[in-house]
Amino acid sequence: MEHDYKKIGLTSGLEIHQQLDTHKLFCDCPSLLRNDEPLKEIHRTLNPVVGETGIVDVAAKHEAAQNKNFTYQVYDTNCLVEQDEEPPHAINQEALKIALQIAHLLNCKIFPVAQVMRKTVIDGSNTTGFQRTALIAHDGYIEISTGKIAIDALMLEEDSARKVSETETLKTYKLDRLGIPLVEIATGPHMHTPEEIKEAALKLGEILRACKVKRGIGTIRQDVNISIKGSERVEIKGFQDTKMMKKTIDLEITRQEICVKEKSCQQEVRNALPDGTTEFLRPMPGAARMYPETDVPLLKISKQLMDETKKDLPKLASEHKSFLDKFGLNPELVKLLLKQNKIGDFKTLVQEHNNPNLVAKMLTLFQPEKGIEVDKLEEILEGIEKKKISENDVKTIMQKLSEGKSLKEASEKSDVDLKGEAEKLIKEKSGLSQGAYMGLLMGKFKGQVSGKEVSDVLRELL
Repeated sequence: MEHDYKKIGLTSGLEIHQQLDTHKLFCDCPSLLRNDEPLKEIHRTLNPVVGETGIVDVAAKHEAAQNKNFTYQVYDTNCLVEQDEEPPHAINQEALKIALQIAHLLNCKIFPVAQVMRKTVIDGSNTTGFQRTALIAHDGYIEISTGKIAIDALMLEEDSARKVSETETLKTYKLDRLGIPLVEIATGPHMHTPEEIKEAALKLGEILRACKVKRGIGTIRQDVNISIKGSERVEIKGFQDTKMMKKTIDLEITRQEICVKEKSCQQEVRNALPDGTTEFLRPMPGAARMYPETDVPLLKISKQLMDETKKDLPKLASEHKSFLDKFGLNPELVKLLLKQNKIGDFKTLVQEHNNPNLVAKMLTLFQPEKGIEVDKLEEILEGIEKKKISENDVKTIMQKLSEGKSLKEASEKSDVDLKGEAEKLIKEKSGLSQGAYMGLLMGKFKGQVSGKEVSDVLRELL
């Protein structure tokens, strides 16, 4: 369904939550998700309390009305901090540095002093009943095809516990995810078409992936705030697939148009469903849910730390692609180098060895399951330049190195009667294609011969 977005006054902003690839934010526990049996379980009932403003937050009231109890599964990779039996430790410095790098890439202004806050969470996803969060930076921007999109805020905070199951009276969570460092990025409400929203989301994703963040399903969560003329702001949570953004936004616009006609609009949080529709979760939380964290000192960010994290900022994938394209590599090789994060190794090797196509293949296509270290790849490339190793044997040599052989042993030609074995195979199994014979011979010799050697022999015999 198409809408005249300008006419209806579509206004939208994004909130991105991204896990960082470090240990937890307020303790030294590893950020490790578990699927085995827990060490023990603890049981809690959480109740809403008044915030700093002297009132109970509306979202907290809503959750409290559900009258639910909570069970938490505890593992040996969890400590007393996650169980709310011990005060938080000092903030994770590595996570702070990554957050500052992201702030620089978003052109943000960094606060020299930040107050860690408690954000009331009454759905049971945190044993404390609140989430610790700190506003690190503000007033930044990204650029998309239609102009600049403001970055209003960048927060460093802890992730929630992972929900396992839910009934009418009980929610069960794992404590494995609780406390994993997150950055939350909030844009301004400056996007007015689904295309702008999607482009901004992809740009933010590219910036985040350039830094030390976790990858995979569940490590990044995207929320979209949407309103049209005459309606209230609605927050849609749970976008996993940017391809569904336009459909979900269009369906939400249609829903809001109905609300405007019926004069039934209210601020609310909704959950994105796989078919593009949404469902009500809870009322929109207010300012009453935030109050200072008294167990954590003020977070002081020195100019020295700001300068240090700005000095060697990671490059974006688009910048890496432009660099790789200069070498005339096959587009698939470029994709593999980017996907496998091999840019640094590629730069190191091509600086000394002017064979970019082979270097790219050695780092990606030729890598055996165990993997070969860069210094070993350098030795192979030196052997090629000294005419001691043939390029055709590189993949076979790498396989032998992964099996524990020395480079000298891996480079030695095996005493194999390849032609005789090929003749025997063709006689025993006549009528097969060259590819079939090649597969059988490669399987028989398991890395003792190169593909080119087998191909040459078969061309001669067939």
